[in-house]
Amino acid sequence: MNNNLSQNFQRKKYSTQKKGRRNFSFSIDKRQKFVIGTILLSLGLFFSEFQFGRSGLFVPLLLGILTVLTLFWAINKDIKENQSNEAFILPFFYSLSFGMFYFLTPTVFVFRLLLTAIYAFGLYSVFLSQNILAVSSIRTISLLSGARIVSFVTTLISYFFLTNIVFTLHTNIFVVIMLIIIYSSCLIYHSLWTYTLQKFSRALFNWILTLTACLIEAGILLWFWPSSPTFIALFMTGFFYSIVGLSHIWFERRLFKGIIWEYVWVGCIIFFVLVLSTQWGK
Repeated sequence: MNNNLSQNFQRKKYSTQKKGRRNFSFSIDKRQKFVIGTILLSLGLFFSEFQFGRSGLFVPLLLGILTVLTLFWAINKDIKENQSNEAFILPFFYSLSFGMFYFLTPTVFVFRLLLTAIYAFGLYSVFLSQNILAVSSIRTISLLSGARIVSFVTTLISYFFLTNIVFTLHTNIFVVIMLIIIYSSCLIYHSLWTYTLQKFSRALFNWILTLTACLIEAGILLWFWPSSPTFIALFMTGFFYSIVGLSHIWFERRLFKGIIWEYVWVGCIIFFVLVLSTQWGK
């Protein structure tokens, strides 16, 4: 009798210990991974100047790669289901553009801190939007419209920073054309994918080729234009917004007259800003 009671007590004790171990075990969900990744990458951006100095020019590329790895760590299960590798394009270029633009800004602590905070907020938003887009390619999600808007806004920010950097280099026109081709085609591909959520196809390639060609022609013209890199980048970003935005509403079958005029007015405004900022006679 006593032996049976002792055995039952030992079983209950072992079961309680086992349950206790289960309670102490934990798993990190996707949002927590996004928060961890955002904090670490933001700290890496903030301390890059103080730690690496001139060699910090290699940091933006490393930052972009780490951003892709962080997103893969968080949504690898969803990616295995639908192979939505397009979701990694924007996070890479977002961190790359911020990292490169970071070295062009004034070395003031408060300004750098503010820029890092903006980067962190945008990066977390990018992570959330790409997660929604990756999942939306296999099932319908109500937050898809918001994810597309966030994705497009951060794409415009990335495009502005990258274009500003390219024209700040004041390098050979062929180098400028090659750089514009690389980041423009990638960002256009990602931006169109957010509305189609389809695999790469010949029709999508034609869209990318056409829109990239328009941006290249504008970039060649602006290479000779006597204006500052900031205003040139502003014009190129506005032009990107107009042609890619019109492509979005074409895919949504909302190409109405009123919507078209909105993009036309945006194009006119940025053109007048470019003309007013032109340093004629210099």
